[in-house]
Amino acid sequence: METLLYSVLMLSALGGLFAAALLIADRLLTDYGVCEIKANDWEPLSVEGGCTLLDALYANRIFIPSGCGGQGTCGHCKVTVISGGGPVLPTELPLLTQEEIANGVRLACQVKVKQDIEVRIREEYFSIQQFRALVASVRTLARDMREIRLRLTEPDRIEFRPGQYVQVEVPARGGPVHRAYSISSSPSEQGEVELIVRLVPGGVGSTYLHNVEVGDDVTFTGPYGEFILSEAPDTEVVCVAGGCGIAPAKSIISYVHERWPGRRCTLFFGVRTTQDVFYREEFERLTGEHPGLRVHYALSEPEKGADWDGETGFIHLCVDRLLAADDRPRQAFLCGPEPMIRATEEVLRAKDIPVEMIFYENW
Repeated sequence: METLLYSVLMLSALGGLFAAALLIADRLLTDYGVCEIKANDWEPLSVEGGCTLLDALYANRIFIPSGCGGQGTCGHCKVTVISGGGPVLPTELPLLTQEEIANGVRLACQVKVKQDIEVRIREEYFSIQQFRALVASVRTLARDMREIRLRLTEPDRIEFRPGQYVQVEVPARGGPVHRAYSISSSPSEQGEVELIVRLVPGGVGSTYLHNVEVGDDVTFTGPYGEFILSEAPDTEVVCVAGGCGIAPAKSIISYVHERWPGRRCTLFFGVRTTQDVFYREEFERLTGEHPGLRVHYALSEPEKGADWDGETGFIHLCVDRLLAADDRPRQAFLCGPEPMIRATEEVLRAKDIPVEMIFYENW
């Protein structure tokens, strides 16, 4: 038995070394020369072949969204490859529909530039900017949550829609990587950006942001995101958040409070225990000032904390209990883990909110 186990381990190690050797050989021995990227009607870009399309565009200040930092897991960096992209890779298949594949849609982080390539990119990506900022303040919100406010320096103003996100540049050994974080401040605060960051064990981005101090420099790009808040004051807003997913909801609610104090707006905020509850005082103050605002916290593990007299259970069940069906216009904005998103979307559709009025980000 020991001999068999040893043999299996040796074969696994040799396989890993072989794969690593092939990767190194591809990087060091293959010379693709200078390749040309034709993007929309812009002047062609000349880049050294061998890098990913995402990296090549980023190096030329065309900032494509990539919530996972180019790991091929989020599916945000979709572009249309007209020619030169090679075959669709197995890593892309889980994140592309058959229709997208037929139309040439690819993940920019998985397409390697080996020859001249022509792509079609959403026009709004060309207006995304890179920003430099100083850490203005940091605040611990809960045991693993940190609020960070960034004061912009270059440029010193940003325009964004409530609920959008930025991609923070994180220093790393092999070069900077990028991680996505939703903006929690109101769009009216154009000189600063507020982020809410949960510390993920081993997470490159969250570890970095949980260690920055007041006065540190931070670089990010943005804004990104598909949240589009209706400007019609008679459209009710429903926000459902889990953990740090409160960030875009906070931005939306702040903006609604500033623009339409009487507009109907409901927040459902799910956390695990009382130790994970934060912003409760802030939202209680807003509900006193904003007659149309209702806020519901729900604890999924109330038995692990102190006495709790509020809602309990998973947040989608709280939505099901407390949100009545209504034929008046409504929008819903969801941010949190994917299982929460899927379960909540099903509940909202049963409450007569059409699918095109349900927006979500899952991190």
